[in-house]
Amino acid sequence: MGIDIGSRTIGLAVLEEGRLIREELRDTGFTPLETVKEMLLSLPPARITATGYGRHAAGAEFAHGIITEIKAHALGAVHCCPGVKTILDIGGQDTKVILLDHRGSVTDFQMNDKCSAGTGKFLEVMATALGYESLEEFGRESLLGNPGVKISSMCTVFAESEAISLLHSGRPRRDIGLALHLSVAEKAYGMLQRVHHHKPVAFTGGVARNPCVVALLEGLLKEKLIMPQNPQMAGALGAALAGCQSPEPVTST
Repeated sequence: MGIDIGSRTIGLAVLEEGRLIREELRDTGFTPLETVKEMLLSLPPARITATGYGRHAAGAEFAHGIITEIKAHALGAVHCCPGVKTILDIGGQDTKVILLDHRGSVTDFQMNDKCSAGTGKFLEVMATALGYESLEEFGRESLLGNPGVKISSMCTVFAESEAISLLHSGRPRRDIGLALHLSVAEKAYGMLQRVHHHKPVAFTGGVARNPCVVALLEGLLKEKLIMPQNPQMAGALGAALAGCQSPEPVTST
């Protein structure tokens, strides 16, 4: 069993003889370990490997091993997308770019700083500021926006203020939304360029479900992104695979 305790969601993946038999995704909430324990109640005993923000707390209470998010996402993405050379993961509060060799082993990676700019949290705040009821609606509507609006700041606080000012000045909210999504795509593209990424690129994390970010990134990269069937589960699946590969999963910070 693999558990990915992220800042926004908790993913759980269960493997039996190497076959995925169950996966579940829930909001992290205010008490993530209690949420995990609720998820485990209906499941048979299993070897648990944890990853994500809450991996150390899980390791202290019930997990048999922990692995880094980098390794977990590499294992999960390679399993879902064989042959992938680069992984772009945009989650709730961080962005990761992971480079792989021909065997699927990590050769280099880069993470954003502690600021939430360019992450799922950034998009959540902007969706609320522009009056969208869901991130799904925000992404669909922004994809229909017209280019031309400029967002000068990637800081979540300043960008929110800028977006509200643009809305009050009469700019269509879908046009503002497109500009905000473009700022996210450009930030991710910049990270990919800095590490000299190789094709093909797999896109994982919750933001990979946003059609506007996907379309804009593919335009910048001039290539199609490889999308796992459930991009939010890559970390949990990778943690489960790590537990299968070794009786003692690598424990690391």
